[in-house]
Amino acid sequence: MIKGHGDDIYEYPHVSANFSSNVYGGLSHEGLKEFLMKKIDCIRNYPEPEAVSLERELAERYQADAEGICVTAGATEAIYLIAQAYRGSRSAILMPTFSEYADACRLQAHEIFPFYALDNIPAEVRMIWICNPNNPTGEIREAARLRQLIARNPQCLFIVDQSYEAFTEQEVLEVTESQSASNLLLIHSMTKRFAVPGLRIGYVTGNPLLVRHLRAFRMPWAVNALAIESGRYLLRNAHRYPLHLSELLKERERVAEAFKGLGGLEVWPSDTHFMLVRIRNGRAAALKAFLVEQYGLLIRDASNFEGLDDSYFRIAVQTPAENDRLIEGIRTWIYTC
Repeated sequence: MIKGHGDDIYEYPHVSANFSSNVYGGLSHEGLKEFLMKKIDCIRNYPEPEAVSLERELAERYQADAEGICVTAGATEAIYLIAQAYRGSRSAILMPTFSEYADACRLQAHEIFPFYALDNIPAEVRMIWICNPNNPTGEIREAARLRQLIARNPQCLFIVDQSYEAFTEQEVLEVTESQSASNLLLIHSMTKRFAVPGLRIGYVTGNPLLVRHLRAFRMPWAVNALAIESGRYLLRNAHRYPLHLSELLKERERVAEAFKGLGGLEVWPSDTHFMLVRIRNGRAAALKAFLVEQYGLLIRDASNFEGLDDSYFRIAVQTPAENDRLIEGIRTWIYTC
């Protein structure tokens, strides 16, 4: 893992608004806090060796087979687990994207083939990694196009990371179709949907035979007891965590237009609540430092994404008031620094 690849707010205790992770902070966790206080004694015992109770509740939610669901300690554990289960494979990664795919593959001696368009998949690869919606660009690849690729390449295992599926109005692949396919694994994130990155709750869905293979490489007790209890609570109380997605996407568009109006920024089109931005003259690291010191705002320096340079940063929109502070801070930096 590259240090600082995501949310590094732990280094900035005085930050008042965090734009650096792709988590929307406008949800209230008071109900979850109260629930966990009642469940705190569960830390006195080992958790389930595998998070079977949470897997069953996910299966009920999706009307799917629990044998084709594997709960993990966040989507990142899922990525490393898949790379380990297919150690030494030939992996193609659609770039630019989340660094953990390549990091996990390198750790497990994969031969890595970067590619930049769905119609240009390298020949003779055995695994294809796609982030959809993509991090850091926010771009979505059409579900129909992905279905065609998966059907036409049965020799390849497709890993489609849908961690941000809750933050787009575009169609994504379904859990049930991943379970009926023989060459598809989907990665999902409760961390992102419910804004609980500190708990680390993700899961993989796919054909039960593929998921059974993954389970063979898992260490026991990978998902802690509080995370399991939280996951079950959040599924049962999802109605208490409304995203108001259309409003969130409109706010992203408002912020994107404000950025463009500043004159010194280029904004990538996005289908989600976050966006990638390029500074025409300057470095993202300098802007990040300025915003932290002068405004108490934290953005994501995106320069360590493969294929991007030190002029790129990424932000996930937050409340309108916080977004206005960010726009003002960036305006000040552009015209005074």
